[in-house]
Amino acid sequence: MASRLLPPALAPLLLLLSAAASPAAEATLHPVDYLALQAVRRALTDLPGSRFFASWDFTGDPCLFAGVSCSPDGRVTTLALGDPRAGAPGLAGTFPSAAIATLHALTSLSLVPGRVTGTLSPAVTSLPALRFLALAGNLLSGDLPASFAPALRTVDLSKNGFTGRVPASLLQLRVLRTLVLSHNALSGEIPRAVRSPLLHLDLRSNRLSGGVPPLPGTLVYLSLAGNRLSGPVGGVLRRLPRLSFLDLGRNLFSGEVPGEVFAFSRIGYLQLRKNAFSGELRPAGRVPPGATVDLSHNALSGRVPPELATASAVYLNGNRLAGEVPREVAAAAEAGRMRVLFLQDNFLTGIAVGGVPASAAVCAHWNCVAPPPAVVAACPAKGGRGRRRPQTQCRGRRG
Repeated sequence: MASRLLPPALAPLLLLLSAAASPAAEATLHPVDYLALQAVRRALTDLPGSRFFASWDFTGDPCLFAGVSCSPDGRVTTLALGDPRAGAPGLAGTFPSAAIATLHALTSLSLVPGRVTGTLSPAVTSLPALRFLALAGNLLSGDLPASFAPALRTVDLSKNGFTGRVPASLLQLRVLRTLVLSHNALSGEIPRAVRSPLLHLDLRSNRLSGGVPPLPGTLVYLSLAGNRLSGPVGGVLRRLPRLSFLDLGRNLFSGEVPGEVFAFSRIGYLQLRKNAFSGELRPAGRVPPGATVDLSHNALSGRVPPELATASAVYLNGNRLAGEVPREVAAAAEAGRMRVLFLQDNFLTGIAVGGVPASAAVCAHWNCVAPPPAVVAACPAKGGRGRRRPQTQCRGRRG
């Protein structure tokens, strides 16, 4: 009866399984999925030190293999390739797209970091039941597919060699919450229509250019660092009040830093360094206690805002800030509540910071006044060295 329900090409396989495999294997695994797992095993090998495939003995039940889970009707639903323990060696070989594409009940596909090469087929990314796709840290290459399964909630393809553009369809998925495409060679603009209800978006360390489109207000984590993105971002950032992590560093962004981002109730990491932001800083409120704020190496002017006193680390070095360091900020550094305060390479005319704890790092050289001895002593080697700017660079600046 079973053979009449299968395509003619699979009937001999069913007879083979009945004769050669154990009763458990015959009873649990669909022949198509059995063939797919065999193809996966032929395509991939353990790197030295890995024993992931040691349990893949096809005389037993493949549903008991490491990394394999099956449904009650004998279809593979989970394929987690490689030892997931931290630091464990991964796998090598060519990614078996054709075989995996036949696992039509697959809901979760993952591959630990290793040295797996090849491309990613749309037949894999559009498997109808797929909800979780994570292939980070390998040597996969080529363009990303244009089609993705509508049920996907998590996609992590980071630290590979993918090229081309970010597929517009990927940012249209109605239930996608996590998208990580960092550390690839993706280029072009970020798609203009982002309709996925994302919580986590990481596109850092690619070659993306252009501006930033409107993003969903659901975002908690946003990293676009290390690209070639440009233009103002104030209008986008103001609509992301749930952010706890924001990294736009090492781009070409310009314009003012919107004051609202400093006062987002959950913001713990605000990284905007090495851009072309300009104008004065006007925080809409105090930053949450313990936050890290890095606005270094921009073109910011005006005074150091007292609203930053509640942060645990503040990097304002490499700007055009003037005036005196607010007493609230100096007191936070002196008390050790602010463990890092970098103010070097500005145009400050007053740096009234006394003794600071040995655990704190405070730097304020290359301003329009010499830093006090306590600050000189508290500046680590990585903060640079020097005393004060030449007077010719400070004319007309007052404390």
